[in-house]
Amino acid sequence: MTVAAHPQQQVAGAPATSGRRVAGALLRDRAAVLSTAYLTLIVLMALGAPLISAIIGHGPNDFDTAAVNTDLGGIPHGSLGGISAGHPLGVEPQNGRDILARIAYGARVSLLIAAAATALTTLLGVVLGMLAGFYQGWVDQVICRVMDFLMAFPALIFMIAILSSLPQGNRSVLLVVVISVFGWPYLARVVRGQTMTLVNREFVEAARASGASTGALVFKEILPNLRSSLIVMTTLAVPGYVGTEAGLSFLGVGVAPPTPSWGQMIASSVGWYAVDPMYFAVPGLFLFLTVLSLTVLGDRLRAAFDAGEAS
Repeated sequence: MTVAAHPQQQVAGAPATSGRRVAGALLRDRAAVLSTAYLTLIVLMALGAPLISAIIGHGPNDFDTAAVNTDLGGIPHGSLGGISAGHPLGVEPQNGRDILARIAYGARVSLLIAAAATALTTLLGVVLGMLAGFYQGWVDQVICRVMDFLMAFPALIFMIAILSSLPQGNRSVLLVVVISVFGWPYLARVVRGQTMTLVNREFVEAARASGASTGALVFKEILPNLRSSLIVMTTLAVPGYVGTEAGLSFLGVGVAPPTPSWGQMIASSVGWYAVDPMYFAVPGLFLFLTVLSLTVLGDRLRAAFDAGEAS
């Protein structure tokens, strides 16, 4: 890993900063641009969910019985799942709830839970990983045993068991906490290893010899050199958390109705895919493209940082 230069070592006319170099590499990558464009659209949909509902005239939980054929068991009128000017992505069978409105509000739920879980996981992983790598000794042993303990669990099974036994209130908060508890050891292990390498480097030893405090060593010498790894790992963690939230909601232990969730919508559509495949295809496609875009963007970020370190 390239060691960040100290301010006094930087000179005028230096090469482009790491951030500009990475941004330039991403802008030249078509897959990264397309992924970023799609994710921007999803974020805008999540932020503008109330506006979308106001424009189409249907909220995420508004029933529109006129949009379904009650004589045929509630199948949407028309072709392609009831797509019309009033329902751009169709409606749900039986109740006629607008799919676009539920997709937009479901994006808000999925992204909020994934972002909060990523932030909490990163905080726990960085703090505990740096403590283990910096102090080593008994501190390292205790933290490593906790990491081994959590990583030995089949996480999904225990998430289902824990969430099934907890009350339905504040389900989003519970999801964030449970996902973070089982997610931080993977980041902490990487941070610990890199911290143990950096703590013995010459520039850290020089700063320690000059009388730098522990805080200065951690925040000025070690943490800046973990930046690229943290950016890549957190970016790659988000799609996993989006998928985990959708999977738990699909299994009925995630976000509880009537709060919209993509996984919940897919679960509800299973019994209808033969007669109304659009009900299954629309939320499934949004979930697939979101996870794919986040994964591709994280992979391209890693390649850009690796190329910068190799140059």
